[in-house]
Order: sequence, then C-alpha cells, then structure tokens
Amino acid sequence: MAYDRTAMLKLLRPAMTRILTPLGRALAGRGIGPNAVTAVGTLGTVVSALLFFPLGQLAWGALVITVFVLFDLLDGVVARLGGKGGSTWGAFLDSTFDRVADAAIFAGLILYFAGRDDIVSASVTLACLILGTLVSYAKARAEGLGLTADVGLAERPERLVVALVAAFLAGLGVPYVLPAGMWLLALASLITVGQRVMIVYQQTRQQAGHRTGHQTGHQTGHQTGHQTGEK
Repeated sequence: MAYDRTAMLKLLRPAMTRILTPLGRALAGRGIGPNAVTAVGTLGTVVSALLFFPLGQLAWGALVITVFVLFDLLDGVVARLGGKGGSTWGAFLDSTFDRVADAAIFAGLILYFAGRDDIVSASVTLACLILGTLVSYAKARAEGLGLTADVGLAERPERLVVALVAAFLAGLGVPYVLPAGMWLLALASLITVGQRVMIVYQQTRQQAGHRTGHQTGHQTGHQTGHQTGEK
C-alpha cells in the first residue's frame, strides 16, 4: 500500500509540476514569493470550504478547493524558479497552513451535516478532523524526537482525496457517498494513528536495547580490565 502510494505520487507530482511551471514562472517574475502563494492557497481553501459546503454546494466547493490545494505544489515551483529554494520558515509556514486548510475543509463538512440534522455524520466528520490532526502531530512529534513515523493508510493526500471526491460525488447526487467516505476516512485515520504509535514504540525499544547493550558491554569490559590488572 505504502509503495503503491509513493509510486503514484512520484508519477503525479512531476506531471503537476510541469503543468504549474508556466504559472509559477509568471508569479516568480513578478516578485511573488512562495510564502505568499502558500498564504493565498490556504485563504482560498478556508473561504471556499466555509462558504460552499455549509450552503450545500458540495460539487462546486470540492472543485474550487481542489484548485487552491494545488497551491501546495505551486509554492514549491515558485520557490525553485525564483531561486529562493526551500527555507526553514517556509517549511514551517507550509505545514502550519496545511493544518488550517484541513481543519476548514472538515469544519465545512461538519456544518453541512449539522445543517441537515445529521448528527451522526457530523460526529464522524469531527472524528476525521481530530484524528487527522493526531496523524500529523504523531509524525511531527516523532521527528522532533529524532525518530520517524512516515507510515500509515491515511496521510494528508489520501485524506484530501477521499474528502473532496466524496463531497464532489455527493454534490452530483450520488447517495450516501459522503457519509460513507467520512466513516472510511475516520477508520483509516484511526489505523494510521495506531501505526505511527507502534512504529515509534518499536524505535524507542530498539534505542533502549542499544543503550542497554552498550552499557553492559562497557561495564563488562571495565570489570574484565580491572580484574586483569589485579592479577
């Protein structure tokens, strides 16, 4: 699953980059930086999600949000063409704004369900929002501790695809697809959180084992040398 996803993203990202390159070149030529592109993409996503979804305009909302989500690739293109490359501040800003955009998308869907008195689906969508945040936090916290947690069924691209495709199909009149998509996403996100917790647990156990083995070996060598010296 992880291999197939990685292979798919490796194929799609260069293709989308080529499509976005002319626009990125035009923006870079006008002095517009990647951080500005990130901010505009996030603002567009937030406004679109909180405007279209609560009003029941699911198909239009999904399409407009998809356009703004592509800004997540466009900012990298602008950075490369503008000769600025990546920066620590830019990476932090991008990750933070991603969380804001994700929250707005699911908040819009929660308001959509709440407006139709579908409390069950609204609750499941809230679970998707919370679990999605936990998925991202688990990875960030692991990396902050010098570990890795880049595993799982439902990383950000998968969560966005499921949510936006389900919303688009629901907007076209396909019955039950949006609630079903939220149930599926909630389950996949829960599994992903569990996967990341387990992979971090395994790494910490391995580190503890290495430290114990090193300390045991050091103590044994010290004792052996001390005894040899006594003789």
